[in-house]
Amino acid sequence: MRMFTKTTHHIKVTAIPTFLKDHSDPDERHYVWAYTIQLENHGELPVQLIDRRWVITDAGGQTQEVRGPGVVGETPTIKPGQAFQYTSGTSLPTPSGIMLGSYGMVNARGEHFDVDIPAFSLDSPYFTPTIN
Repeated sequence: MRMFTKTTHHIKVTAIPTFLKDHSDPDERHYVWAYTIQLENHGELPVQLIDRRWVITDAGGQTQEVRGPGVVGETPTIKPGQAFQYTSGTSLPTPSGIMLGSYGMVNARGEHFDVDIPAFSLDSPYFTPTIN
């Protein structure tokens, strides 16, 4: 299991992608991943996740951007010392890709800021990495 972590504004974001072989169909160029995200508040104030922005790029260089309110239908408030975790998914027409993005947050003082989501690779057993 590969973990990708980044801390911005005292919010630690950890991403763990998992290839879903049973939901993928390589013959149809359909590859599916789940990813679990954990956000940990290491700051001094409660924060609320209000929106998200994802940039998803497949192995062919095709990029899609996804924006929306909250995550998985929620806009969680995370108190200092606490964490919030959720699992979602994505699909690509290629056996590998990369995701990155940001969460729009607001703290208890009403200050808005962005928290980076670390770039993480979407790899499948149908992909053979090459080193340049």
